[in-house]
Amino acid sequence: MRHISTIAARELRSLFVSPVAYVVMSLFSVLAGLFFVLGVAAFNSRVMQLRQFQATDMLATLNLNDHLIGYFFDSMSVVLLFLVPGVTMGLFSSEKSNGTQELLLTSPLTIWDIVLGKFTAGALFVTILVGLVAVFPGILFAYGDPEVGKTASGLLGVLLVCWTYVAIGCFASSITRSQVVGFLITFVLLLFLLLLPAIADLGVAGDAPQLGAALRWLSTGDHFQGLMRGLVDTSDMVYFAVIIGSFLLLTKAAVESVRWR
Repeated sequence: MRHISTIAARELRSLFVSPVAYVVMSLFSVLAGLFFVLGVAAFNSRVMQLRQFQATDMLATLNLNDHLIGYFFDSMSVVLLFLVPGVTMGLFSSEKSNGTQELLLTSPLTIWDIVLGKFTAGALFVTILVGLVAVFPGILFAYGDPEVGKTASGLLGVLLVCWTYVAIGCFASSITRSQVVGFLITFVLLLFLLLLPAIADLGVAGDAPQLGAALRWLSTGDHFQGLMRGLVDTSDMVYFAVIIGSFLLLTKAAVESVRWR
């Protein structure tokens, strides 16, 4: 555990020494603020329209969680799909390009120490980004009455999605020495996971409903939406644990394969 925390601290320091962390955080903050303001404006416009038409039944169904915070969290998960690869692209590939991978592998560290340490660094960084996301719904609690449970569940969903992105980014970075290639591989894999339900709906599964169900299960979208609705289901927790664990195992195998070359 001590080795993991040491590696994580080293990676976080390298992130904040470079401009990458500050560029990602600044860009993310600007985009989060923009999406939140646009969401509030759209929600207020909707309320005004319904009041004008005296649609009291529809007004009664409007709530901050389903018609504002939920859309905001959805937008942030898509924004993070573009930004997280920029954070993870150098976790392993930079060691190869700098020639320090051999030193790391010959040090008194296990492969798991290296993999989990670098994953922890990425996970901590994206947790900071999720903390920034949490600030905006927090503002609504001062002026409105969002549901605490549903908001917390949605934030948990964003966090788990981010950790999944980091695990996939670790794997992509471990199989190449180019940070640009690592970024592109991560982005393509994340986009593929996001589009799996659409691929299933296009009839790719053919006459195999089990394949279509498997494609939908592999997508982060359905599991994330469940948490957005305030449903903290065990099956969704298992999904994120399985996907994160699987990509960390693949990362370990990729790093370990260097010793056999």
